[in-house]
Amino acid sequence: MRPDYLGRIRFLQKGNDMIKDYVCVDIETTGVNAKWDKIIEIGAVRVRDGKVAGTFSSLISPGVLLPPYITELTGITDEMLAGRPEIDEVLPEFIAFAKEDVLMGHNIMFDYGFLKQNALNLGIEFQKSGIDTLKIARKTLPELQSRGLEYLCTYFGIQEEHHHRAFNDASVTSKLYWILAEKFSADYPKVFEPYELNYRAKKMQPITDRQKSYLSDLIAYHKIAIDYDIESLSKNEASKKIDKILSEKGRIFY
Repeated sequence: MRPDYLGRIRFLQKGNDMIKDYVCVDIETTGVNAKWDKIIEIGAVRVRDGKVAGTFSSLISPGVLLPPYITELTGITDEMLAGRPEIDEVLPEFIAFAKEDVLMGHNIMFDYGFLKQNALNLGIEFQKSGIDTLKIARKTLPELQSRGLEYLCTYFGIQEEHHHRAFNDASVTSKLYWILAEKFSADYPKVFEPYELNYRAKKMQPITDRQKSYLSDLIAYHKIAIDYDIESLSKNEASKKIDKILSEKGRIFY
């Protein structure tokens, strides 16, 4: 019988050093590159001694239209993000929620990379230790055909309501952690230990006035329909878009 891992926790043998207090987090994004793509949702659960002690969930306006495959994957639409707060408002709220806790996630470096990059862009200190349930599953369940979150939830009978939505994935990841810990932490104690999360982020400088003017002129001259907010671009993003227009459409001729 599967125990209720967010209610009554059957703890492991005495002396086990598994982490029982943490924040489990998941994000949804417009793509996979933390330097260029945008966070569109953050969901998290704060766990104390195995029980949920707090929750965090917010959609985020990215300043760009969503790629169709992201909407298909997550169910999040442009209409759902219209009027939502931007990352400069939501991220400080999440960091305050996470406090000094260990971060947990399924493939935690993906989520942490985006969070770290955006924190750096906003000039916010954000350095964490983490636990990765994907890493744990790869070590302890090498015989499975997949260690993806959806597969593991099915394998262990963890009920999901909205797969690929941030709060749902954070919640089920926390449940998965307790299942894996109960089964394997005595035999694989090292893989359950938190470790320093290291992501080499470089601050993205905002678009310059010169770039803004030139990009706007190129867009108007070539009559290009855009799906992004010019004001929200970084210096590097603006440079890439200018170069793309020049290579595909050419320069402005008067």
